[in-house]
Amino acid sequence: MPRLFDAPPARGHAQAVQVAGTARWLSAPGQVPVAASGIVPEAHEARCRQALANALAPPRAGGMMADALVTVACSLAGRDGIAARRAVRREVLGEGLVARTCALPAIFDAAWLVEIEAVAAA
Repeated sequence: MPRLFDAPPARGHAQAVQVAGTARWLSAPGQVPVAASGIVPEAHEARCRQALANALAPPRAGGMMADALVTVACSLAGRDGIAARRAVRREVLGEGLVARTCALPAIFDAAWLVEIEAVAAA
């Protein structure tokens, strides 16, 4: 299990995460809000939920649960998505701390509005 170094309470994430000893690592970069059916949800919150579900699928397939997450990086197409992304993250991951970052770059496909990367170690 990763060791967390807490950030100040108002920030709500880990300042750093340390993984000691031998661990299995899994990286799930560039997870976008496209469902297996090929559909991109309409609502921004639904897009965040789909992208996070896609980001968690590879670690789960590798036998890792959300508590194995070391870092979660999110790219948003605009500031309008910050509240939705935060709400979905709390809903799906709970209040557990994880090192995370959120950037506002140009997204590869403008229809996506969000892209998430997850790294897990167990």
